[in-house]
Amino acid sequence: MLECKNLYKRYGNQKKNAVDNLSLCVESGQIFGFLGPNGAGKSTTIKMLVGLLKPDQGTILFDGKNSGSDALAYKQDIGYVPDEPVFYERMTALEHLAFIADIYEIDRHERKNRIDELAKRLLLSDVLSDQISSYSHGMKQKLSVIAALLPSPKLLILDEPMAGLDPKASFILKQLLKEYAKAGNTVFFSTHVLEVAQQLCDTLGIIKEGKLLYSGSFEQLQANKGEGTENLEQLFLELTEEGTPS
Repeated sequence: MLECKNLYKRYGNQKKNAVDNLSLCVESGQIFGFLGPNGAGKSTTIKMLVGLLKPDQGTILFDGKNSGSDALAYKQDIGYVPDEPVFYERMTALEHLAFIADIYEIDRHERKNRIDELAKRLLLSDVLSDQISSYSHGMKQKLSVIAALLPSPKLLILDEPMAGLDPKASFILKQLLKEYAKAGNTVFFSTHVLEVAQQLCDTLGIIKEGKLLYSGSFEQLQANKGEGTENLEQLFLELTEEGTPS
């Protein structure tokens, strides 16, 4: 279970908090979609979840491990796909994945099997020996997903994972996320593609100006808003325009 309790984050001399008293809970085996307008605080929250930023206040727990006091144990359970993947461009994809496997101390036999399996699923098998500098944005995105899944983390955190992917790759990634959650793991991802969130997610969180407006299922949100709101896009726009916490 992922738990965020009363998270606050403010940058520099800004008058408003980027994340303002955010609390949420994601159960194991769930896919959680994190939604909000640009500048709502989604990426800031994700960077706190993966340890790239420290909260000004509040706590983050995963399976009882504290992201602050148990940082190393906490991070060992996490796979992360950033919105803009960054690599050592002169490495080959295979060298990058070997580097990740070394960090997580994955033995040679297991890493080969995992790399072969994931590369085949994400259609990168034929270019693993190519330098990353030759990759398109979509290929780098797929490599980032493979690297995140390689150590078989219990918690997978993705920031706009569908960006740059073609329709086939997006479909494959959605299937991977479903299988991953079905195996008892937790998926937390942000997206602007509301149709994907509606189809894929068990629960949703909607944030605006750093404040959580809603957390729960699409069906619950639909029931709260009443009849006539059949899709998430309409509900999202109504909720974020009203800006009223739920």
